[in-house]
Amino acid sequence: APRRAKTTAVAMQQRFPLVLALLGASAPTALCFSLPPPSGLHLRSSHQALHSSPRTSLLPLSHTKTRPPPLSSLKMGGIEDMGDGAQQAIGIGGVLAGLVMLFSEYTLKTTGCGLPAGPGGAYGAIEGISYLYVVGLVAYSLYVKVTTGKGLPSGPSGLLGAAEGVGYLACLAGVVVLGFQLVDYGYVPNAVPVEGGKCS
Repeated sequence: APRRAKTTAVAMQQRFPLVLALLGASAPTALCFSLPPPSGLHLRSSHQALHSSPRTSLLPLSHTKTRPPPLSSLKMGGIEDMGDGAQQAIGIGGVLAGLVMLFSEYTLKTTGCGLPAGPGGAYGAIEGISYLYVVGLVAYSLYVKVTTGKGLPSGPSGLLGAAEGVGYLACLAGVVVLGFQLVDYGYVPNAVPVEGGKCS
């Protein structure tokens, strides 16, 4: 009996490496059969998720910047774009300045000198401001006419259109009076009277 048990133990020791070898060879096959095959739905969803990602994120940063509008598209508002109150004020100022300029030109034609300086130079200041106002208004009207093909709007109560008309008339009269001034008197008075001058 001891000899038989020893023989059985020796036989098991000889067969144990063979069993381990068989188990090692069959393990990958068993693992392959034990894992479920990849689902087609899972593959399709992964493919769609890959291709549905936004492509804009792959673009360079310079392509996604917001560029400022060109300078040619910027429009600056003028007198014609102002409200009724502003146009009315400009029209009243233009009419008054035009009347002052016409009276100054009449005085220049008849006396050879413009308006007197007045107390504290008030008359001369009003005369000078009126000339600048009228010349500026007429120059702007010409600019609008050249760029748009039409003049300034008439404005509320027609005051802006009246100022434009009086301004053109005063400028035309100024050119005529200047010619007579040179012919009749042979000089042009100073814009600001000076001590000892002909129109002081």
